[in-house]
Order: sequence, then structure tokens, then C-alpha cells
Amino acid sequence: MFRLLMYLIPLALTIYAFIDCLNTPEDEAKHLPKIAWVFIILLFWIVGPVAWLAAGKLRTPPVNGRTPSEWHRNHRTQYVAPDDNPEFLNSLKAENKKDEALLKDWEADLRRREEELKRRETGEDPKDAS
Repeated sequence: MFRLLMYLIPLALTIYAFIDCLNTPEDEAKHLPKIAWVFIILLFWIVGPVAWLAAGKLRTPPVNGRTPSEWHRNHRTQYVAPDDNPEFLNSLKAENKKDEALLKDWEADLRRREEELKRRETGEDPKDAS
């Protein structure tokens, strides 16, 4: 059992350090470029992950909700409730305008059909009404 732990613990530490290194933004890697840290972690089984965890990364709390992804860092915004979010309210207005236009089209079509029905009931020829 202990022999198995001698291999599993360093393996788990290496996997954790490797994933942590990959998810760390480039500007938070200290002392060496991130790619160098990846090679150190993978080549030096026990020493590499321990070095990464001890000295390879800035360990400060994230500012403004930073995430590892480059895209998320540049596009992340402060959370705003939907009723205070101008973009959401504008999208509702645009959707409302589309719905109103559709409703007006339906009403016009209904009026046209009602007029056709009245003409048929009274026996008027639609060609004579024109």
C-alpha cells in the first residue's frame, strides 16, 4: 500500500502543478516563462511541481474577477442585475418592437380576412368593389 502511495502522491502533485501552470496567465508566472515551468514540472517529477507551487506563480487574490482565460480577462464585466443592465433592457425593447410589428401584421391580415368574409356573406363580387 505504501509503495503505491510513493508513486501516486508525486503523480497527483505533478498533474495538479501541470494543470495549475497551464491555467495560470502568462503575466502571473514568476522568474521563468510559462513554457519553461511546464518543462520543469514534467521533467523533474517531484522537484518541479514543488518549485512551481513554491515560487512559480504569483499567489495574490484575483483582481476584478480575473480568470485564467485570455478571452475572459478582456471581456469580463461587472455583474449587473438584469433590470439595471442597459444592454438587456435595450434587447427587450428591440424584441418588443419586433413583436408589435408582428402583431400589427396579424391585425391587418385579420381585418382583410374579415372584410373578405363580409363580402362573401353579402354576395358582393370582390372585383366589383374595386
